[in-house]
Amino acid sequence: MNDLIEDFLHFLSVERGLSLNTLAAYKRDLLYFANSYKKTTDDAHFENVKREDIVTFINEARSEGKSPRTIARYIASLRSFFHFLLHDGQIKGDPMIQIETPKQAKSLPKVLSLDEVEKLLDAPDANTPLGLRDQAMLEVLYATGLRVTELVQLKMDDLHLHMGFIQTIGKGNKERIIPLGKIATSVLEEYLRNGRPKLRKPTDRNDFVFLNHHGRGLTRQGFWKILKQLATKTGIEKQITPHTLRHSFATHLLENGADLRSVQELLGHSDISTTQIYTHVTKARLKDVYKEFHPRA
Repeated sequence: MNDLIEDFLHFLSVERGLSLNTLAAYKRDLLYFANSYKKTTDDAHFENVKREDIVTFINEARSEGKSPRTIARYIASLRSFFHFLLHDGQIKGDPMIQIETPKQAKSLPKVLSLDEVEKLLDAPDANTPLGLRDQAMLEVLYATGLRVTELVQLKMDDLHLHMGFIQTIGKGNKERIIPLGKIATSVLEEYLRNGRPKLRKPTDRNDFVFLNHHGRGLTRQGFWKILKQLATKTGIEKQITPHTLRHSFATHLLENGADLRSVQELLGHSDISTTQIYTHVTKARLKDVYKEFHPRA
């Protein structure tokens, strides 16, 4: 069973150009199903999977307290997988027929106010190389709306500061050219002059922009740890995740008059419906402002 999963992941990597994080998510979901299925039969092969086995798996996931979002992801992973097996001639029928994806309540992304963004951006200690790095990372995230994976994978050749932009490879192997504002450019240049050279090991040929204290490229987990420490330092009570600055970037652009298509392009969304969630955020915030400040609200 594992061999077929690996074949599928190879297909997604080569033919679809999916990121390592997306491939890892597919693998987790499929192995979770495979392990669950093996417990129900002595002849555990994917060609033997029936619709009833999928329904049993979904019901068990519900009973274990899995959220509708998680179950929907399981179903999406299995649907893509069995579709691949069917077209590859590995199975004769698709067990995902008539398997419905559970409806999910749309949750609005958490965003920071302008004051909270300022507090977070001012939190790093710019008198140290690591502080310069942290400040530069936060400024770049808020200035560009990069995903955290895109941020930590930035290479020196991706920076075009004299022209005021950076380039990145996002989901689906799509390249984006993103403008970089004056403040973010200035902070990033300061880090490159006085921070990065002190973190970089002279013997290493490491061309990642953001380095850890060992002189290696920073990881997503490393950034998440830094962000949690800085959020605690600022005293901001909202739960801040690595995506929070990306959400704030998009919301603040729309609140200040940017058009939806431009924001879609900057974020690297393939479908504008993904970007439209931010219009709901701005409407929700307008309602809050109205309730707080209108005398007869």
